[in-house]
Amino acid sequence: MTVRIYVEGGGEGNLRTKCRQGFREFFNKAGLPKRMLRIVACGSRQNTYDNFRTALTGAKNEFIVLLVDSEDPVAEGAGPWTHLQTRDKWQKPAAATDKNAHLMTQCMEAWFFADKDALAAYFGAGFKRNELSARVKIENIPKTDVESGLKAATKPSRKGEYRKSSHSFQILAQLDPKKVADASPYAAQLIRTLKAKA
Repeated sequence: MTVRIYVEGGGEGNLRTKCRQGFREFFNKAGLPKRMLRIVACGSRQNTYDNFRTALTGAKNEFIVLLVDSEDPVAEGAGPWTHLQTRDKWQKPAAATDKNAHLMTQCMEAWFFADKDALAAYFGAGFKRNELSARVKIENIPKTDVESGLKAATKPSRKGEYRKSSHSFQILAQLDPKKVADASPYAAQLIRTLKAKA
């Protein structure tokens, strides 16, 4: 079965290509075969949800996935659809199950904090690892802490200050999916679901 993932991010043009490549490489390293995986970079959060709903209604022999940031902390025990309905007022489509919607972290860059070795290798000399949050559960790192930590850790590095458009999807492609899954129950659930469907 083909798995098609509608992912938040990528903006316009070349950035969408980088987004697809970054996520494809990440999922390939997690053990998902390339031939079974389609990544659709949708840009804005609302576009991602709208494209997902449209794809879900016409899907034949495909498993359709919505993958977005949680943006805010997720209430204890709340699943993705409950969180998305509360936060974004998004209704679970009739054709969807709980396995069709998945959350990343409050912002995708928190995945980077699970593999600080990959970040250090990417940014090279001058990277300040100690500026990054030491929280073990990356889903609990506030968005502001992710952004300020990345800025402080990378500004003195060989590659310079972190910029989403220049760096994000290249870093994503270099992450160890096992480290991300170990630090994020939502990432672990996503990878389990995709492997079962693919």
